[in-house]
Amino acid sequence: MAGLTLKSVVKQYGAHPILHGIDLAVNDGEFVVLVGPSGCGKSTLLRIIAGLETTSKGQILIGDEDVTHLQPGDRGIAMVFQSYALYPHMTVRKNLSFGLENLSLSKQEIDGKVAEAARMLAIEPLLDRLPKQLSGGQRQRVAIGRAIVRDPKIFLFDEPLSNLDAALRVQTRGEISRLHKRLGATMVYVTHDQIEAMTMADRIAVLNGGNLEQFGAPLELFDFPANKFVAGFIGSPQMNFYEGKIHLAEAEKVTVEVAGLGLVAVPVDGATAAVGQSVTLGIRPNHFHLRAQSSADDHKINFRADYAESVGTETYVYGKIEGNTTSTIVHLSGHVAVAENDLIEFGVTPASIHIFHGESGLSFAKRGADGTLIASS
Repeated sequence: MAGLTLKSVVKQYGAHPILHGIDLAVNDGEFVVLVGPSGCGKSTLLRIIAGLETTSKGQILIGDEDVTHLQPGDRGIAMVFQSYALYPHMTVRKNLSFGLENLSLSKQEIDGKVAEAARMLAIEPLLDRLPKQLSGGQRQRVAIGRAIVRDPKIFLFDEPLSNLDAALRVQTRGEISRLHKRLGATMVYVTHDQIEAMTMADRIAVLNGGNLEQFGAPLELFDFPANKFVAGFIGSPQMNFYEGKIHLAEAEKVTVEVAGLGLVAVPVDGATAAVGQSVTLGIRPNHFHLRAQSSADDHKINFRADYAESVGTETYVYGKIEGNTTSTIVHLSGHVAVAENDLIEFGVTPASIHIFHGESGLSFAKRGADGTLIASS
């Protein structure tokens, strides 16, 4: 196994830039997810790591070896594709062994690797079937098995679950996570699904428009997003945003005036704040609390409900804060009965609120309970 380092990786197609200088360091044995909206460059970046695309500028290292100009077969990687890419005329056993037959391995070694991969993925009963005789989940396990038998330095996954139904996606992502723990392998995984990213990754790289917006642990990105884009992309439902202006800037807190919310004092670094400056306030749907569950220090908010969705274990309430035209989503635990036009009083803990610069979208650094700054990566 080995780590992966990307140094100022740029990709252009003619005059059209796709990646704008990506720097990324993946540790040996780490599971890193590249996530972002369609067209952000994540699959292009994965294909560059694999050697299926060339870099316009920059350097790629696997371990200490510069592989920037090496062919895919010389990089020590194995890739699992969205489309499975199995040979339809070959049995599962042959699909697993075919890539090993040109590596000067004995039949006994090949059979041993195939048997071990089949055991790990629980596909031993399928070895003599053709791909057309398998379900989608079984085909994906065979595709993963074909990567395992190569014993690569790095595993690359390109949206491997996108062709599976919802229940099978949950099952298969659990299997991949358990496989990572068993192998201790370095894995780089591409998805547009931030739930996959949050549940599987050691660290997440959020891409947008060919730029790396933030790289960090899942909860770090959730609790301390570097900017408004990351805050809105990570978390489901996404963060609620409200436009406002700075009313008062102090060293350890900034007070923002927002329609319907009044004056909201948030414990963030006020060094870059200026009175009258336009900012965006961010509140996650799960950070609204019913009045009975609120503390005396919570900021009080009056909310007018349009409708609610209850799934038994949780309730999503849609509406608007009184005096504000921005649509708002509130996420409550358990079943809560809400009718159209109900007026509900919520509380929000000031420390859970985020402030973003109006022009740049960058987050104001938050402060912990002891007043110290907590910087996002």
